Amino acid sequence: MPARFLSAFISLLLALALSACGQAASQSGSYVELSDEPSVEQASFTEEEIAYAEDNLGYESYSDLDGLGRCGEAEACLGPETIPDYGEERESISEVHPSGWHSIRYDFVEGESLYNRSHLIGWALSAENANERNLVTGTRYMNADVMRIYEEEVAGYIYDTDNHVLYRSTPVFEGDELVCRGVQVEAYSLEDDGRGIDYSVWCPNVQPGVEIDYATGDARLADEDAQAAEDAASGEVGSYILNTNSHKVHDPACPGAEDIAPSNRKEFTGSLDQAEDVGYAPCGQCLG
Repeated sequence: MPARFLSAFISLLLALALSACGQAASQSGSYVELSDEPSVEQASFTEEEIAYAEDNLGYESYSDLDGLGRCGEAEACLGPETIPDYGEERESISEVHPSGWHSIRYDFVEGESLYNRSHLIGWALSAENANERNLVTGTRYMNADVMRIYEEEVAGYIYDTDNHVLYRSTPVFEGDELVCRGVQVEAYSLEDDGRGIDYSVWCPNVQPGVEIDYATGDARLADEDAQAAEDAASGEVGSYILNTNSHKVHDPACPGAEDIAPSNRKEFTGSLDQAEDVGYAPCGQCLG
């Protein structure tokens, strides 16, 4: 493929693929530390797993769904054999409803949909379409802001080198919960003994400003402050109190607003952006 087309092609593949705390055990029986923050270490493949991949280039393996309809570990030896052909279009995956799936929309989430049908092994790496054993209910944050970064790294490496990457993606559930707490993704490049790709990244299944019921997939705004943040992000008009001395803008219920001297207190109706345009910064206590 000509080099000038490579970057655009990888971005297109991944964009198409996206359109559609304590300890917990994965289906494989291993335990991971749960966290709401991504973390990266080196991959933990054994010598036997690496040797098997080297002898079976281009294989893909997906676990059967468990009794609750949940995905398990997905593993592959990715390379030129597994990636989509140039110009190949991804098929619809909308008929697949992973465990815990709900259609929930928030204006402040990119694309508005809280949940994506998240590939354990991305379409740009595997050319897998509506494979129910490869799709979990994942937040937009997990899918686009965490997993995509590392998928792009692997895709770019394969396109640049024609080498192979041993890849394992494991959704982690707590008890009988239907939505995974996150996905552990490991990748290791074979021909160069991990010098090109070597990582194990924890991808938390969270969305800032949203509380998720992992048992059912239901969700709600984290609290009233999250609603205020949503309104502020969308530029919606609201009623605020200005302190003409400190040049701070307050929510009317803010304790700091009650202490403003009458001579410095001014009511304001508009958006926070408009208040900032006239020189007022949000109060760090109620609007920060």
